[in-house]
Amino acid sequence: MESNVLAVVLGIVASFLFALAAYLQQRAARTTERRGSSVVGGLASLMARLLRSRTWLLGWCVNVAGFLAQAAALHVGSLATVQPLLATQLLFAMTMSCLELRRRPTLQDWASGLAICGGLALLLVSVGGGATAGEPNRSRILLAAVLVLLLILGVLSASRRLRPGLVNVSAAAAAGLCFAMSAVFMKLTGDDLLHHGVGYTATDWVGYALAASTLLGLVLEQGAFANGPLPWAIATTNSVNPVASFALGVLAFPFALSADAGTLAALAGAAVLVVAGAVGLAHSPSARLWLRRPDAMPDAVGSGRREAEACAA
Repeated sequence: MESNVLAVVLGIVASFLFALAAYLQQRAARTTERRGSSVVGGLASLMARLLRSRTWLLGWCVNVAGFLAQAAALHVGSLATVQPLLATQLLFAMTMSCLELRRRPTLQDWASGLAICGGLALLLVSVGGGATAGEPNRSRILLAAVLVLLLILGVLSASRRLRPGLVNVSAAAAAGLCFAMSAVFMKLTGDDLLHHGVGYTATDWVGYALAASTLLGLVLEQGAFANGPLPWAIATTNSVNPVASFALGVLAFPFALSADAGTLAALAGAAVLVVAGAVGLAHSPSARLWLRRPDAMPDAVGSGRREAEACAA
């Protein structure tokens, strides 16, 4: 009983630290000047300047502390207990973003945030971690990685024609896809280390794919932070990540989803909650204030703040 309570406390602490890290990194990203005539050039310029930002580096340190708290929570508690708690990161981030504007979250903000968190928690509890059990099909994983990369390239190429708020959501969705691929590659890399040792792991492609997908996800996440509300970015990433992870697990690992009425009803309920929460969060009064902030809408691909403000108007 005491271990379960400690796991809950550590899980909530980890969620708060992840939200604080995202808040600090967004503060740095949205006020950082970028240069570059292309999407890739703009994102590269953004990261080059963020790596010299004390605020961003502080956020990175807080993020590491969050991972340590999550690891401690998983050590004393179960995956089913800890992972749903991480969905509360959205509530912390929403509160921080509102307090920065010197206002309290509205009832619509709370209702929307709770709906998204509840839907994500229900999804995680329903599907569990069974989708990544068993012997993986590496050819399917490689195919999925190529398709995800092509999708992300399409999102990046279209981002110059989108308003900053839509760039925020699309970049966050792309980051969620990267983090989902990282979860699969992490599983494969861990299996390599456990069964074949360090030498084999160093020559296997999945370890390098893990590093590439994680780095790309980090860069895309900063692009999302630079182009709109923090709650939108977190809600999108946290929604896409588990859904994509589950889909990749079903594709690449032997897995049979339970077709009983309870599981199907839970999945349908989770989808309804997440969609309803996303719609509510997108149309809340707080969101309009977040988008109107002149320092919250720099263009992640280097088009300039004036163009971003004109698009938002």
